[in-house]
Amino acid sequence: SGQVRGLCGTFNGDQRDDFTTPEGDVEPGVAPFANAFRAAGHCPALGPSIPDPCDGFPGSRERAEASCAMLMGPAFQ
Repeated sequence: SGQVRGLCGTFNGDQRDDFTTPEGDVEPGVAPFANAFRAAGHCPALGPSIPDPCDGFPGSRERAEASCAMLMGPAFQ
C-alpha cells in the first residue's frame, strides 16, 4: 500500500489521485490518463469514449474475460 504508481493507481486509499500521470499530474478522466502512458507512434491515442478491446481481437474475448476475472477476484480486492 502506498508504494505503487502507474496504470494500476496509487493504492493509497485515496481514489482522487489514482489517475496520476508519469509527470505527476492528476487527470480527470480515463482517456487522458491512459494517453499519458501511451508510447507515441506505437498505438493510437484514445478518444473521449473507450473502445471495447475485444472488438479489435474478436477471437480473444474468452481469454480476456478469464484474465479480467482474476483481476476482479479476491486477490485484488
